[in-house]
Amino acid sequence: MKTFYWLVKREFWEHRGGFFWAPIITGGVFLLLNIMGIITAEVLGASHGISIGASGGLKQVIAQMDAGDMSKVGLALDVAMYSAMGLLIVVLGFVVFFYCIGALYDDRRDRSILFWKSLPISDASTVLSKVVSATVLAPVIAVIAGIVVGMLQLLIVAVTLSFHGINVWQLLVLAHPFKVMFNLIGYIPLYVLWALPSVGWLLLCSAWARNKPFLWAVALPVATGLLISWFGIMGLFNLPTTWFWRNVVQRSLLSVFPGTGSLFGGMPHHVSNIDGLNALDLGSTYQLLGSPNLWIGVVAGAALLVGAIWFRRWRDDS
Repeated sequence: MKTFYWLVKREFWEHRGGFFWAPIITGGVFLLLNIMGIITAEVLGASHGISIGASGGLKQVIAQMDAGDMSKVGLALDVAMYSAMGLLIVVLGFVVFFYCIGALYDDRRDRSILFWKSLPISDASTVLSKVVSATVLAPVIAVIAGIVVGMLQLLIVAVTLSFHGINVWQLLVLAHPFKVMFNLIGYIPLYVLWALPSVGWLLLCSAWARNKPFLWAVALPVATGLLISWFGIMGLFNLPTTWFWRNVVQRSLLSVFPGTGSLFGGMPHHVSNIDGLNALDLGSTYQLLGSPNLWIGVVAGAALLVGAIWFRRWRDDS
């Protein structure tokens, strides 16, 4: 276990830019864009005589809110916290995708694999440490960054409105920051399962390809999908074109992007129709565990990882 811990720590050291600095910088850019938007709104409002101050309509609206309206305000503040994760999710997907593409290939390219193979470390431990780094370490750091950015975003909104004489602190009490934190952290185990086929496929290509693993990883499923589509258009074979693109191409390439379970039909039918606000609830999201698509992907991902371990053991580029 101690050896495995140091293997994961090694991955963090070697890929600190993607795992750590990418979400930090992305969160900083997100906050900067929000601040620029607020400043722009203030300047344009002042130049056109628009005010949301104490004499403005917003304070009156807040004063007249009932319990139901206040609950909606709290929900809006929760959504504002979740929105901080939007850009981070996209960045996380790209970081995990390109990390897995190069994780095993780079060791062979720079010949560092000779050093690691000289140590009493199994190929299975090496590959699994990269899986844990991609599906656990990177998301955990991204979620922590997202929580911090979300909190700062709420603080920025509070300070901005307080300059206009509006007591927003009583509104912020209506938010549910701990629930948001719990939900964001709770998504990580589900992400591990959902991302497994993509991680397995990318690591397999990284271990197998003698050069250009990115090209092989993308070209093989996409070219196969295009070929199946062409057969369907020509009427030569009645092949399940849509099924192949959704369950093979998309699952093998895009499952590393969080949230694609609902986008690509991974949710059971009765769950996929829930509205966007309920989709933020962890209980609704975890109904993905009832989808056969998820578990078929887990089995396929495990098989692909076995292949990656085998190629890592026997691939010789010398």
